Amino acid sequence: MPELPEVEVTRRGLLPHVVGRRIVDVTVRHRGLRWPVDPELEARLAGRVVGRIERRGKYLLLECVDPAAAEPAGWLLVHLGMTGTLRVHEDAPAPGIHDHLDLVLAGNGGDIVLRFRDPRRFGAIIWSTLSEAMLPGHPLLRGLGIEPFDPHFDGAWLHRHTRGRTAAIKTVLLAGDIVVGVGNIYASESLFRAGIRPTTPAGRLGPARCDRLALAVRETLAQAIERGGSTLRDFVGSDGSSGYFQLDCFVYDRAGQPCRVCGTPVRQIVQGQRSTFYCPHCQR
Repeated sequence: MPELPEVEVTRRGLLPHVVGRRIVDVTVRHRGLRWPVDPELEARLAGRVVGRIERRGKYLLLECVDPAAAEPAGWLLVHLGMTGTLRVHEDAPAPGIHDHLDLVLAGNGGDIVLRFRDPRRFGAIIWSTLSEAMLPGHPLLRGLGIEPFDPHFDGAWLHRHTRGRTAAIKTVLLAGDIVVGVGNIYASESLFRAGIRPTTPAGRLGPARCDRLALAVRETLAQAIERGGSTLRDFVGSDGSSGYFQLDCFVYDRAGQPCRVCGTPVRQIVQGQRSTFYCPHCQR
């Protein structure tokens, strides 16, 4: 499933190709995604110009401005779900059965196609006319935790928001209500870097361990973005390239293999129906 690093890699890849271009054609081939695609989406988007591309958690937010009208900008919220990709094509191939949305964008260098592909159809394409100030209150965004690169996210934040939480820290990280974007791979890797066993109740972490974990979360996610995200099955960036962070993993998907630090065999357990990997020596 694309997590925060993969979504951020996609956002950065789209910026030089999409921002400032005018939407001249919209084709929706399948409206039955996680939520039904707006039946009027084609009319709402036609003629608009892509302003900014932001990210909130795992949602891409495309600002769509109507340069010929005084009405406020709308926002296209895109979630990649479990198998979604958003790719730029200068010479688009014929659409396949899993290619659900095409935006044809005009620019000085000629038209390009921005194509949403999602084999399992757990992704989402949502149109919103909320103002920028009101957008954080959108039902899909308002319950999200702080961004991991927000200056306010640190050990003190993590310590304060885990008080009274009896669930395992790995499970709490995945919930996304304290901090967003720490998906399954990155939770295992962050906890390893912080030297914290994933089954530890979140409320038992003291200030020092929270400091280490907050730093590990930021460092892990930053490295993943630099490496183009993780490609385990379906994810590719906006240009079709794979991510390589999985090659750097200390513990994820390395059950039975020696820990890269101490040599102890990495263990695998299941938490909340998700696989967790850890080193029993480094994460006592």
